[in-house]
Order: sequence, then C-alpha cells, then structure tokens
Amino acid sequence: MKRCGVLFDLDGVLLDSEGLYTIFWEQIDKEYPTGIDQFASYIKGSHLARIMGYFDNEEVRRDILNKLNDYERNMRYEFFPGALEFVRHLREAGIPMAIVTSSDRKKMLSLYRQYPEFPTLFDQIITGDMVSKAKPDPDCFLLGARLLGVDISDCIVFEDSRNGLLAGRASGARVIGVATTLSADIVEPLCDMTIGAVSELTVEGMLGCCKKK
Repeated sequence: MKRCGVLFDLDGVLLDSEGLYTIFWEQIDKEYPTGIDQFASYIKGSHLARIMGYFDNEEVRRDILNKLNDYERNMRYEFFPGALEFVRHLREAGIPMAIVTSSDRKKMLSLYRQYPEFPTLFDQIITGDMVSKAKPDPDCFLLGARLLGVDISDCIVFEDSRNGLLAGRASGARVIGVATTLSADIVEPLCDMTIGAVSELTVEGMLGCCKKK
C-alpha cells in the first residue's frame, strides 16, 4: 500500500480565522487604499512578504506590520468543530502530516501559546517565511512533501483559498477543497473533492481520495 501524506493549510481549513483576517485587511485597505477590488479576498493564501508588496511606502509597511502583530497577539484562535479530532485520528493511523501555511513564525508562536499541543500533532510545520514564492506557486507544498519524505503525487492537500487551491493543483498532489472561505461552486472546479469541513471526512474516506490518484 502506498504511503499517503497530508498537507494542511491552516486558516480556513483547521482554524476558523479567515473572517478575522478579512476584517483586518479591509480596515487596512480603507486606511491605505491599494486600488484592488476586494483586497482582503484577493490576498487570501498569500504570505506576508507578498502582501507587503502592494504597499510602496516603507513607513506604511512598518505601520501595517505593527498593527498586524498587535492584532495577532490579541487574537483568540478557534478551531473548526471536529478539526483537531480529525487530525488526531490521522495521527493515530500513522499518516505523515504537515501544516503548510502562509502565516509567519510570529503568528504561529501566538497560536502555540494558546494551544501548546498543536505543534506536536504534526511531523512538519511549513510557514510562509520558509519559501521564497507564495501560493499560488506550489513551492510550499513541494517542500512539505519533501520534508515528510512522501512523493507529492501521494499527498493530499487541504485548502480553502483560491491561491492555495491553485498551488495544490500545481504541485501534483490531490486537492481537497474546504468550502469555508469560498462557496462550493467556486471551490469545486479547483480541486478533486469538495467538503464543507474536515470533520465531514473519515480517515478511510480521505485515504480513498489518495488511492484514486
């Protein structure tokens, strides 16, 4: 039996936090207009360095980073119901898993302070500052598969954002789209399977998706 690996995006897949980030980036776009329609939605799945590229002024970038650090430091992270239970079931089944997120290490440390168990559930945690190219480039997922020691073609990517779904597809993995940030009709054409939440899946159901490759 082929060894299957799982690559989870974080926000919008395991963490119910995309709405909080939407509020933050909508406010930033009001304060420092980018001219990009629905900027908060447009940047979903992008790592911070790429987002900062939309602001030309260094002083503005510093102010945004300070605001973001304060926001994340005080944010209360909430997981989707059943998300951590699903991860624990995969862990018990011996399936290699990695988090592949566009978030940086500072944000992850804030998460770990609230949930000390979280990093122990995964074999690898890939953050946005570990790759030079952001989603929709597939580098982050390719790195995650390589660190797990599993061929990317034997991996399943869980994603919710358009950039993340495109990155998963480009990597060569099978992609399960989680319709939390986007509607199912938008997600469905960009993935191999669409679900409303990771808690809808069983370990056997997820492995079935891997076998269909």
